[in-house]
Amino acid sequence: MLSNSDLLSLNLFMSIEELKIEIAKKVFETDDENLLSELDMLLSHSEPVVLEELPQHVQDGIKRGLKQAEEGKLTPHDEVMKRYAKYL
Repeated sequence: MLSNSDLLSLNLFMSIEELKIEIAKKVFETDDENLLSELDMLLSHSEPVVLEELPQHVQDGIKRGLKQAEEGKLTPHDEVMKRYAKYL
């Protein structure tokens, strides 16, 4: 079972406040109805999220991210922001 706090801890280099801002930006920029529907479902769900109950593509993405984190394939938030500053 993967809780919301587990999901947040995946991003080790970003504060909770920075993560909320980044997520809000992405939400406002997307027109993907499926993504918005899934996000609404997750945010409306008061119990811990059970990985197996999520859509398969979401499960795959989470597992891929966890594996990358275990392998040390992380990029610090500051570095990502520098790389993409010209797009923001």
